[in-house]
Amino acid sequence: MKNIAVIGAGTMGNGIAHTFAQNGFKVQLIDLNEAALKRGIETITKNLDRMVIKDKITEADKTETLSNISTFTDLTEGVEYASLVVEAATENVDLKLNIFKQLNEACPEDTILATNTSSISITQIASVTSRPEMVIGMHFMNPVPIMKLVEIIRGYNTSNEVMETIIELSKTIGKIPVEVNDYPGFVANRILMPMINESIETLYNGVAGVEEIDTVMKLGMAHPMGPLQLADFIGLDVCLSILNVMYDGFKNSKYAPCPLLVNMVRAGKLGIKSGEGFYDYSSSKKAETVARQFLS
Repeated sequence: MKNIAVIGAGTMGNGIAHTFAQNGFKVQLIDLNEAALKRGIETITKNLDRMVIKDKITEADKTETLSNISTFTDLTEGVEYASLVVEAATENVDLKLNIFKQLNEACPEDTILATNTSSISITQIASVTSRPEMVIGMHFMNPVPIMKLVEIIRGYNTSNEVMETIIELSKTIGKIPVEVNDYPGFVANRILMPMINESIETLYNGVAGVEEIDTVMKLGMAHPMGPLQLADFIGLDVCLSILNVMYDGFKNSKYAPCPLLVNMVRAGKLGIKSGEGFYDYSSSKKAETVARQFLS
């Protein structure tokens, strides 16, 4: 594999593009929004600058990595020579199905189609293509250039050859692939999201405050980041979307999103990306909690 197309220039997409480009692959970063592409390249550049400062890479490495990335606003043009496409668009079923219908038409017949979905069925996504055996899940962790894990999710029809190819490719870019089967939330989010949701319920029920809950989990359970801070980092809208997928898939009330989470997303309090979530990330109120206004 030489050419890797990445769909979506947001947090996950630019991280995936960065990782492949840094490991010598030619990357076509695709987004319909030119401004999003510009922000994505700016983020990659800043992250590379940090690595240079820390002596993890050289200035020449940075220049080569950036030279490996081309940007496109036209999907068909961007995937024309792709050996692998990694879709990293918003966690929305209809959007992903529409993208995979387009990829099926635009990509060469031997192109592997991967999705970075964190919860949506690979089998469902593959069903809108004429090549379900070539569709697979590659669930990277955020921040992609740093986190080692990649969940490799086999759809019902994913071939053994494609599975083995993606596992070996993941190792090539310095990741540790773990094979899992296609059920809502896979492994990472099936375990993580109920913990985050229960943390929000604990706040909602008045058991403790935001910082108290996070402190208990950091000091008592040796978590590097508290669950509410982690939810802000992931994006509360993303957490809600994943919980809804699992609730719809399992029909089990333990996956039902906490009303506080629902209200915060409705109010646009999405975490770091919006500047406010369980914490206020504005420059003047860096550590203040803002969730309390939704608790009455």
